[in-house]
Amino acid sequence: MCLRWLLFALASVGCVSANANCSYEKLIEYLGLNDNNVKLTSLRPVDNWKNHVTVYIDLFVTSITEVNEKAQSISTQVLLAHGWGNDFTTWKPDDFCGMSACSVKKDMVWTPDIVIAESIKTEIATMENAFVRLESRGIVFASNTLAVTSACKMDLHLFPFDTQSCTLTIMSSVHSSDQLQIRPFSDASFLTQSSQKAFQTQGEWELISINMSNNQINFIGDLRDQLIFRITIKRKPVLYVIDFIMPVFCFLILDLASFFVSSGVKEKLGFKVTLLLAISVLLLLLKDMLPSTASDVPLIGMYCVIIFTLIGISVLETIFLSFLMDRGKESASVAPMHRKSALSDAVKSTEGPADSVSDRNEAPLTADALRQIIMEFQVQNQQQKKKSLSWTRVAKIIDLVFFLMYATTVLLFLIVLSIAWFP
Repeated sequence: MCLRWLLFALASVGCVSANANCSYEKLIEYLGLNDNNVKLTSLRPVDNWKNHVTVYIDLFVTSITEVNEKAQSISTQVLLAHGWGNDFTTWKPDDFCGMSACSVKKDMVWTPDIVIAESIKTEIATMENAFVRLESRGIVFASNTLAVTSACKMDLHLFPFDTQSCTLTIMSSVHSSDQLQIRPFSDASFLTQSSQKAFQTQGEWELISINMSNNQINFIGDLRDQLIFRITIKRKPVLYVIDFIMPVFCFLILDLASFFVSSGVKEKLGFKVTLLLAISVLLLLLKDMLPSTASDVPLIGMYCVIIFTLIGISVLETIFLSFLMDRGKESASVAPMHRKSALSDAVKSTEGPADSVSDRNEAPLTADALRQIIMEFQVQNQQQKKKSLSWTRVAKIIDLVFFLMYATTVLLFLIVLSIAWFP
C-alpha cells in the first residue's frame, strides 16, 4: 500500500515538472536569453570561431514608388526575409511539451549586419518588426519591410518603350566571407511570381523578373560575400504616347496637309510657324523629363528634333514660295504704269491750234503712231503677263517637287524610327 502511494507521488511530481516546462518563460531561461548574455547578442552564433555563419535571404519587391530618370535612382518597397543558424538556440521539443518554435525580441539574439550597397536612403517602410522566430533546430528567421531608394544606371535610348534593370546588392558591412556567407533561399521564378502577386501599385512601371547571383569583392583587404538581386522593370508607355508622341505626330500630319490648302502663301506661313512653336514647347517638356547626362540621345529626342527640323525646312520653303509669288505680282504691275505714261505723252503731242493746216495734214500720221504705240504696249503687257505666269509656274513646280520629297522623307523616317524603337 505504501509502495503504491509512493509511485503515485513520484508520478505526480513528474507531471508537475513536465507542465512547468510548457511555458515560453522556461524555454527562454533554458536558452539563457533573459540574462543579456553577450555571447548570444553580440558574438557570431558558432561553437568554433573558425566556422562561418550562412545567411539565406529572399527579397520580394512589393511596390515601385518612384523612378527618377534625372537623378538615376529608383525607390522601391521590398520585403527582406532572411534566416541563419545559431548553435546556441537549440533544444529538444520533447523537453518542452513539443514546443518547436518561439518568438523573441530581436535584441535578445545575434542578427547579421547586412546592408544594401546601392542604397542612397533606406528606411523602415512600416512599423519595424521587433521580433525574430527561433526554431528548435537552431535556426533563426527574421523579416523587414524596407523603403529603399537606390542608385540605378538607366538606359533611356528606347524611352518611353524602355526596360530598366536595377540591382540591389546584399552584403555584410563587417564580416568577411570566412565569417559570414550570404546565399539565396528561393529560386528566381518563385521570387518573381510572389512579388508580382504581392505588387501593390498599378503605376507607370511593371515588374518583369527578379534574378539573383552570388559574388565576392575585395573590401579593405577582406573578401566579402555579395548576393545580387537584379530587378527588371518595364515602363507602361500609354501616357507618353497620348500626351507626347501623338501630338508631335499630328503636328507633322498637319504640316503635310497644309500643302493642299488653296489659301495664300502668307496664311500657310503663319500656320506652319504656329506648328513650329508648338513643337518647341513639347521639346522643353522633354528636356525636363530626360537626364542631360545621357550617354546617347534617346530616340524620342531624335523623333522630336527631326520633326522640328522637317517643319522648319517646310517653313523656309514656304518663305521662298512667297518670294517667287511676290516677284510675279511685281512683274504684272509694271506694264499698266508704262502704258499710262506713254498714252499721256501721245495725247500731249497731238494737242495744238485748231486752225493750223500743217496739224490737219499730220493728224493721220499721229493716229497711226498712236495705234503703233498701243500695239507695242499690248505686246509688252502680254510679255509681262507671261513673265508673271512663269514665276507662278516655277513656284508651283517647286512646291510639288518639294512636297514629294518631303512626304518621302517623312515616310522613310517613320519606318526607320519604328524599326529602331521596336527591334
